Amino acid sequence: MAELKRTQPLARDAMAYVLAGGRGSRLKELTDRRAKPAVYFGGKTRIIDFALSNALNSGIRRLGVATQYKAHSLIRHLQRGWNFLRPERNESFDILPASQRVSETQWYEGT
Repeated sequence: MAELKRTQPLARDAMAYVLAGGRGSRLKELTDRRAKPAVYFGGKTRIIDFALSNALNSGIRRLGVATQYKAHSLIRHLQRGWNFLRPERNESFDILPASQRVSETQWYEGT
């Protein structure tokens, strides 16, 4: 119990960013239409849910997810399933989609 009390201020003030832009080329057909973090894992759970759950279970209540490759289904999943954090309790959940500059001719294709 003493260990938990020592880590609470750090977890309370921390913000976790999850980089969720992977194409997942080794997953082949599973990532033809969605990013790797949006791939289903055993039913309703998606791959990204593990990282977000780990952050919450560690006491981190401020989360950010940076999306990139074919992010539509991932963003929809995050908006519907991870919208329970409340700003009035110093909790937040931000989705940071990729953007394109006017001077660029194509979207960044990812790593």
